[in-house]
This record gives sequence, C-alpha cells and structure tokens, in this order.
Amino acid sequence: QVQLVESGGGLVQAGGSLRLSCTASGRTFDSYAMGWFRQAPGKEREFVAAISRSAGNTNYADSVKGRFTISRDNAKNTMYLQMNMLKPEDTAVYYCAAGFWPRREVALIRSPSYDYWGQGTQVTVSS
Repeated sequence: QVQLVESGGGLVQAGGSLRLSCTASGRTFDSYAMGWFRQAPGKEREFVAAISRSAGNTNYADSVKGRFTISRDNAKNTMYLQMNMLKPEDTAVYYCAAGFWPRREVALIRSPSYDYWGQGTQVTVSS
C-alpha cells in the first residue's frame, strides 16, 4: 500500500557528507514509524537509524551515533538521513522502511517491525 522512494546517494570521499531522502506515498505518513537500513555486498542488512511517527523518539546504531542524524517532515511525507564524517565502511545500499504503528511513538530497530521498503540508494565512500 505504501510506496517508498529513496534518493541522495552517490560517491563521496571519506570525511564527506551526504543527505538521503525517502519520500512516501499516501496521506497517513504520520502513522508510520520510519527507519533506515543498509546492506553491503555479501553481508546481512543492518539497522542504521529509526524515528517514531511524530519524531518523539529516535534510535541509532552504535556505528553511526554522533555522525548520522535522522529526521522527518510529515508535511512533506519525507524522512531524511544526514550522514557526516563518512567512512569507507559506510559503503552500502541504503534502504528506507515504514512500519504501521499508529498511536505509538516507537523508533524500531528490528527489520521485521517494518512492512514496506524502498528500492535502495547506493552510497559509496572512497578512502
């Protein structure tokens, strides 16, 4: 029911910054918990960051804490991931995800908690 489209990926040198965007279809965006995950070649998909439906709660993976910031603009049906101080190990396909958790301010870290996924956007960090 929900379509998610990521954008903003690209090639950046170590220490640089990128901002990813995820735009969702529909008019119930503020009922969805949102999150970012990433997957490097040959590795499992891993949690990056999550934000609750009204941005009251956030969670970050330890590996990105202090470098990445998740945010959302419900009026624009858009979630963002500001990535600073990028490292080569951040190289991956980044996916946005949405989970229908109405009336709960949950920032979810487990992939089974999400029902809808975007197509992904490639982030490559060169050394």
